[in-house]
Amino acid sequence: MSCRHARSVTTARSICSRLNGRSISTKAAGSRTVSDLKSRYKVVIYDCDGVILDSIESNYIFYNLVMEYLGRAPLDRNDLDARRVLHTYSFNNVMEYFFAGDDRREEAFRFAKTIHYRDLMPYMRMEDGFVAALDRLKGNTALAICTNRATSMEMIIEDFGLTGYFECVMTASQVANPKPHPEPLLKVLEHFGAAPEEALFIGDGEVDMLAAKGAGIPFISYKSHLPALACIQHHSEIVRHVFME
Repeated sequence: MSCRHARSVTTARSICSRLNGRSISTKAAGSRTVSDLKSRYKVVIYDCDGVILDSIESNYIFYNLVMEYLGRAPLDRNDLDARRVLHTYSFNNVMEYFFAGDDRREEAFRFAKTIHYRDLMPYMRMEDGFVAALDRLKGNTALAICTNRATSMEMIIEDFGLTGYFECVMTASQVANPKPHPEPLLKVLEHFGAAPEEALFIGDGEVDMLAAKGAGIPFISYKSHLPALACIQHHSEIVRHVFME
């Protein structure tokens, strides 16, 4: 799997960036510091939507723009199945879910690809405590992203000040089978030369849980109650799962 330095990435399909030097917060629970502790894992992998970013509103806006273009009614926000799909599935799979059998399906795909990520950025926010958690982890374990986003991750990393944290960013555009298939996570393992038990994956959706199960990677559920090694509500909680006395 090809990788290159983050500052030399030229397309949204570039998947990896070398770690840049950045100061690391050394405060840990109690009187111990992160530098005193040993990581249980070679790499910690994060999903993006719902874990790094609260992006549900931007996703509704995106797909409602497509609905409006086709003259269809806005999405029903009480439809939990639709909410789950648009927030966790890859773009192609979401479009198939909403537009399979529609005579204007191809037109919907073409229009959707004209909507620019930066028009949606005001409707996204970073999850509380995320960067602080990265600062504790970086330098002690490798960091990666595995997302069903396809073409916007480079801009997200830049716009939210995350450049230099992640050595590998795996998107749906780089695999034949996005999550819930394990292929994206297996490619992350391949990049780091890591065994499944040497990685930890943090996700919020069923597609994340199933991908982790298929890859044999320990899974932590973020703000959800999926079967997992642990369920956490705040990014600060991840530190105690990564480091051991």
